[in-house]
Amino acid sequence: MAEYRERHERVWPEMVAALSRAGWQNYSLFIDDDGLVVGYVETDDFEQALAAMEKTEVNGRWQAEMGEFFIGLDGRRPDEGMHVLSEYFHLD
Repeated sequence: MAEYRERHERVWPEMVAALSRAGWQNYSLFIDDDGLVVGYVETDDFEQALAAMEKTEVNGRWQAEMGEFFIGLDGRRPDEGMHVLSEYFHLD
């Protein structure tokens, strides 16, 4: 987990730029001591934002780099193993 955190302290500038161009805004990752990773992102269209990243070369490289930190993906990349949570409460 320490190395996973360290790598996210130095996310490649071209990855950050690709995420921004694909519509990812206010993107945050949280990690628990047991390794649970939860991400939060704001975007107009999540499926479109995922598809836009899928088309980038930098995303393929980044996912390959991060794949070693994940288990249970059955050969899928980390971004293919995301599970979208349902919002059930929002305080305005």
